[in-house]
Amino acid sequence: MTAPKALVLAGGEGRRLRPLTYSGPKQLVPVANRPILFFVLDSIVEAGIEDIGVVVSPETGPFVKQAVGDGSAFGARVTYIVQDRPGGLAHAVRCARSFLRDDAFLMVLGDNLIGSPLSPFVRAFQEDPSTEARLLLHEVPDPRRFGVAALDTDGTVIRLVEKPADPPSNLALVGVYLFRASIHAAIDELTPSARGELEITDAANALLSAGKLVRFDRLEGFWLDTGKKDDLLLANETVLAARLEPARLGHVCPQSLIEGTVRVETGATVVRSRVIGPVILGPGAHLEDAEVGPFVSVGAGARVVGTRVARSVLLEGSVVAGAGELERCLLGKRAVVRAAPDASASLVLGDDCEVLLPRG
Repeated sequence: MTAPKALVLAGGEGRRLRPLTYSGPKQLVPVANRPILFFVLDSIVEAGIEDIGVVVSPETGPFVKQAVGDGSAFGARVTYIVQDRPGGLAHAVRCARSFLRDDAFLMVLGDNLIGSPLSPFVRAFQEDPSTEARLLLHEVPDPRRFGVAALDTDGTVIRLVEKPADPPSNLALVGVYLFRASIHAAIDELTPSARGELEITDAANALLSAGKLVRFDRLEGFWLDTGKKDDLLLANETVLAARLEPARLGHVCPQSLIEGTVRVETGATVVRSRVIGPVILGPGAHLEDAEVGPFVSVGAGARVVGTRVARSVLLEGSVVAGAGELERCLLGKRAVVRAAPDASASLVLGDDCEVLLPRG
């Protein structure tokens, strides 16, 4: 059985994660000190797919190429496809036509994390040639926020609806799809939606209207869309709790206390501090007179001094010093949070920043 190709969508502007995404793509923002996109690539290779196309934007594509390379680090072959504008998921497939040719393919959003392996989903598609598309769906409490599948009485997909006011089910599209070559003809007939994009849901509905069979699988594990700050922090917590492997490769002084699952990478130092897992300290990170955890990722070279930090992500080179207590924070590379010399706050903020100060 020939394995399908894979198409990973790693373009877009990342507006909901600004200002972090002014300097790089949202798919490379880390959880548990590892870019989100890397987890996506791992899941594809684990499903037996090695030929992967990565759709990038002209603005952020060079960052993705530098991080992923030729794919050999993941056991894959990566081809980069430039999507000249954010024209929708179906537009991304159209841009990738020369890579996909007439092969079946798995399409995955590069900023989503799922908690179940993709191999059963892929295998079911390979074993059922009568199916033109297969969708991964997840039960959600408020389906009005998502694309939703309508099913008939025997569980067959009959149509897809984008953000319905009256949802036909609570099964949302999670951004993982399998298609055969028939999807290209369906995309060629599309017109832009109200938001000016070519919608993959419209293409799937065109298959259904033509009498093609579209099946689905239910995702039983977690589904995390990391496009917003709170969702990214939840993804960090979920990955730390589920996948972190403890290790003490750096230096922990005798006056420090390590509790729970903690990974101290090479070159990291912990001085007179308490670390409450799950926590990961990246290479060269430094804690001093601090309390860190639970659910904290401290990036390479980041420093936490005289501060309590919980449920947060601190990216590479960030500094927190004498800042009291921080919780549910997302700090970008080389960001600095430190005590003000007097009672007033002195801030330098970029576009789209948000600061929540405790009431005095």
